[in-house]
Formats: sequence, C-alpha cells, structure tokens
Amino acid sequence: MGNQDPNFNQCWFLTGPTASGKTSVAIPLAQQINAEIISLDSMALYRQMDIGTAKPTPAEQAQVPHHLINVLNPDEESSIAFYIEQAAQAKLEIEDRGKQVLFVGGTPLYLKALLRGMNEGPAPDPEFRAAVEAEVKTIGPAALHERLKNVDPLSAARIHPNDVRRVIRALEVYHATGLPISHTQLDFDEGYTAAETKVFVLNWPREQVHKRINARVDAMFEAGLVEETQGLLEEYKALGTTALQAVGYREVIEHLEGKIDLAEAINQVKAHTRQFAKRQCTWYRSMEECRYIDLTTTLDPIEIANQIVQDASVEQ
Repeated sequence: MGNQDPNFNQCWFLTGPTASGKTSVAIPLAQQINAEIISLDSMALYRQMDIGTAKPTPAEQAQVPHHLINVLNPDEESSIAFYIEQAAQAKLEIEDRGKQVLFVGGTPLYLKALLRGMNEGPAPDPEFRAAVEAEVKTIGPAALHERLKNVDPLSAARIHPNDVRRVIRALEVYHATGLPISHTQLDFDEGYTAAETKVFVLNWPREQVHKRINARVDAMFEAGLVEETQGLLEEYKALGTTALQAVGYREVIEHLEGKIDLAEAINQVKAHTRQFAKRQCTWYRSMEECRYIDLTTTLDPIEIANQIVQDASVEQ
C-alpha cells in the first residue's frame, strides 16, 4: 500500500458520476450510520464556486455536518497531498466525536489516493513547466505526447494526448528524477477487495446519466452560473489553474470574453460534463473496491441509503 492513513479503508464512501444523485442519497445514509460527511470533490474545496460545482446547499449541509467545503479561495492552488492531509485531520476529529466518516463526491483520483496512497513525486518546477507550456504552443499536444512515449510509454498509454497538464507533469518528473512517473506510482495500483471496504457507486445507464447532466447544466445556468463566474473574475481577476479545471467556468469565461455565444457555452458545458462522467466511470471500473448500486429511471434516496447499509452489513 502507499502512504495513506491505513484506516481510510474503514470509512464509508459514496461516489458516482456527476449528476448521479450523490448528495441526495448521502444525507439519509449519513443519518442512518451516524456519520459526518467529508467532501470527495476537488472543486467543492473552493469558496464562491457554488453553482458550477453543485455543492450541497446550505439546507443540506445543515442536516449533516460537512467538511472540506469552502476551504480555499478560487485563485489558490490545491493538490492531492493537501486534500489527503485535510481529510486525515477531518477524519480524526469526526471519529473523536464518536461518529462514522462518510466520504461523498465524484473525484476518483482522491478516492484512489485515500484507499491506495499515492507518491506525488518531486515538487513542481515552475521554470520547466513554463518552458514546456511555451513550447507546446508551437509544436502542439501530439508532439509533446510523442516525447512522453519515448521516456515513459506506460504513462503515455494512460494519458490522453490532449491532457497537456498531465503530460507536462509526467515529463517534469522524468526531468527531475530520471525515472518515469509510472515507476513511482506502482503502489497506487494495489487495491483492497470490495469486501474489505465500503465503497458504493451510484450506477445509472449512460442515457440516464446524460439526461441528468443536461438537466443539471440547464439548472446551473438558470441559477446564475454566468453571473457567478463574472463575480469571481471581478474579485480575483483570474481563477487559479486548479479551480479552472472545474467544468463550466472555463466555458463561461470564453463566453464572457466574446469567444462563444451563450448557447454554445451551454452546449460545451454539457458535452464536457458528459466526457468527464465517462472518465469517472472508467476510474471506478478500474477499482476492485467499488460496489455498484444499479439505478434505472428514478431515485429514492432513503431506499438507496437502506440498500447501501444492508449491502455493507452483508459483507461484515
């Protein structure tokens, strides 16, 4: 195993693709198992990014204590190491109160890191990154990905050529250590069995996920996503590189800059969110820890919470 708290595998986890209904199920589940909730969402960390990240509402947070929501400003950077450190502290405080710990959210990288640990490798090298970012504007992402193939074919096979940020990080690790990043993350591939953990994935048919995503995105724009983004830019001038990874904000910024009209921004957010959901599901399928709660067309949160508790008790 990696460098994680060895007892994270004893916590409860509720995850699933975006718009799958995690928050609605989490509230009755937490109440049933006497738990407090730790957000498992990399973007819920950011203050004032409420609509685009679909955070639990104040009313939902009032029903069950929530942690790791609104802890960073939108221009601050985050990392897996920061998240795990904060999660470990929150976990200990919750357990000191005699409560269970329930992680809820849809960032599979955090889920995997909590359960399996992760060696982040050397610290970032701003000069190297800036040089490569400047170069990629000339040579293009495909050529950069080809360079990664030459030094770390395993990572190149895992990282999409258009995921320039991760390609640069892999090259950065090789530049700093002389070793492929894939060699430093082998512990990340060693997992638990489903029976050793309580990791539950809300699993919808793809067409239902797409319908739910489209409805959520429409609701976000109706709730004022454009205005929220405008306010963030007025206060912070620019979002940090981590916060900009949140689907929705980059597209709205392009709209505010006059690059695309509102209809195109909405369509892009829907398409990019569907792509994100597909990547989430790929992560879950790669983890033997996951148990699936199959859903069809409707969601009864209390019924699903009951099923999760029953399924967990069967494995004990």
